[in-house]
Amino acid sequence: MSWGTELWDQFDNLEKHTQWGIEFVEKYTKFVKERSEIETNYAKQIRNLSKKYQPKKNSKEEEESKYTFCRAFLTTLNELNDYAGQHEVISENLTSLIITELARYLQELKTERKSHFHDGRKAQQHIESSWKQLEASKKRFERECKEAERAQQYFEKMDADINVTKADVEKARQQAQMRHQMASDSKSEYAAYLEKFNKEQNEHYYTIIPNIFQKLQDMEEKRIERISVCMKTFADVDRQVLPIVGKCLDGMTNAAESIEPKADSKQVVESFKSGFEPPGDVEFEDYGQAMKRTVSETSLSNTKESKEKPGVKAKSKLWPFIKNKNKLMSLLTSPHQPPPAPPASSPPSPSAVPNDPQSPKQHKEPLSHRLNDFMASKPKMHCLRSLRRGITLNSHVRNLIEGSVPEDFSHLPPEQRRKKLQGKIDELSKDIQKEMDQRDALTKMKDVYIKNPQMGDPASVDPRLTEIGQNIEKLQSEVQKFEGWLAEVEERMPSKSDSHRKSGLYETQNSTTVSNNCAQDRESPDGSYTEEQNSEVQVKAQPIPTPTTTTEFDDEFDDEEVLPTIGTCKALYPFEGHNEGTISVAEGELLYVIEEDKGDGWTRVRRNEDEEGYVPTSYVEVFLETNAKDS
Repeated sequence: MSWGTELWDQFDNLEKHTQWGIEFVEKYTKFVKERSEIETNYAKQIRNLSKKYQPKKNSKEEEESKYTFCRAFLTTLNELNDYAGQHEVISENLTSLIITELARYLQELKTERKSHFHDGRKAQQHIESSWKQLEASKKRFERECKEAERAQQYFEKMDADINVTKADVEKARQQAQMRHQMASDSKSEYAAYLEKFNKEQNEHYYTIIPNIFQKLQDMEEKRIERISVCMKTFADVDRQVLPIVGKCLDGMTNAAESIEPKADSKQVVESFKSGFEPPGDVEFEDYGQAMKRTVSETSLSNTKESKEKPGVKAKSKLWPFIKNKNKLMSLLTSPHQPPPAPPASSPPSPSAVPNDPQSPKQHKEPLSHRLNDFMASKPKMHCLRSLRRGITLNSHVRNLIEGSVPEDFSHLPPEQRRKKLQGKIDELSKDIQKEMDQRDALTKMKDVYIKNPQMGDPASVDPRLTEIGQNIEKLQSEVQKFEGWLAEVEERMPSKSDSHRKSGLYETQNSTTVSNNCAQDRESPDGSYTEEQNSEVQVKAQPIPTPTTTTEFDDEFDDEEVLPTIGTCKALYPFEGHNEGTISVAEGELLYVIEEDKGDGWTRVRRNEDEEGYVPTSYVEVFLETNAKDS
């Protein structure tokens, strides 16, 4: 059906209908725009969610990445991020393919509709003007006919009247003829206008208006077709990303299926295996033998000798199940801070040693009390002397507390230390390979410059080659250093055959070795403990293996002799001594010196038999005895 033939008289309704069609396009455009904004916001929220749960760059997250379920979760987050990207693609396509196109089309549609209705109104005005002309000519013809009729009646009346002169009758006759002529002319004019109007009216209602309405109909059908295409595009935009979304979901499914519980359980072993052997059987201690001892056997000298015999068994505890693993740190740590500088208002002491140590060496008497408490929940440590008088032990504990890690990873158990060292060696090897690749590339570049000087100066490459050579040497020295530590760890780690050696001969030899080490590690000529690599103690919240034939840790401390006095000192400034292992002094107080400064900025002093500790060397004036200086 055509609007021109069926709706020729519905100009106003068609105008309203086409306006409503434009408003519908605007409404649909707004709908797509809001959908695009929803997709954009959804993609942003999904990306933020993925970013929020991405692992941070720290050691804990690196440890977690070893497990399959953690890697699967990371893969899921990455796939979710790609999934969010597809929703961004949907938003972009909706904007470019629908919103932008419809906005442009709306402007064209409004312009076209305005033009068509302008032509329709112009044709309507023309036919109305022609109709008015027809009506005017018709009225004029009607008026002329009436005037001619009246003139004819007047002439007839004058002609019948015998009293009227002939001249008046002739005048009336001429007037009647003139009116008839004017009526005839008006009739001809009216007929012409009528013919013209009918022709224009026929053209208006059968040609002009149908053409205009046909254009409006075509415009409306194009608008509906464009809406149909946009609605199809609206669905196709989603359908286009479905394969990629499906791949993202498949990636999440594959990540979930890649989780291996057995492998994760094995990884727990690899991550926390210490390399230590479990404690042996607890030996039976026959206290009934004390009743058979003689008086001479229970003397002090014999008691001390019995403690030093390698055959005496030490107590063994189930150290792997102790919960309070931080007690060692609280018992063994000494002041972390370097000794404070003396007050600026007073002159420095002539005996002050300018240094800035990490911490003072641990003093013996308070340490024994603290270690006695610690041994109630920790296994006995053989030979305190082998702790190198706090140098190794305190550094390890301090590193754990302050968060720093030793370069040789000596704070870790043997197995974990071996893995860390091996990983460091592999990392350095990769760096060396990179540097060597750069060196080879620069060497080739230099050869090209030598053969073709116009391409560049060969001497410009030499500084970089020298720098790379120095880097390679540094890295190789680092590798050798870590390989040495790795060899040391691998030598110390017990083999499988050693775990089954439980014979008495093995225990006796082990006990004898420990006793000899203790004797050798007593004190060096300078008063400090020697640093034996084999006696290094790994201090961490890990079990410390102890041979069952070592002496009691508590007895080792209880039998220590009081250090002799090597001089006196006078306090130049007051010192509070808040840190563990220090002692507070008042200005001008006299104290006994029992251990001079070993280069760490602290001097060990005693007030009486029960009070001793460290004070900053720069806070006191030391007077050493002559025999102490000579020794």
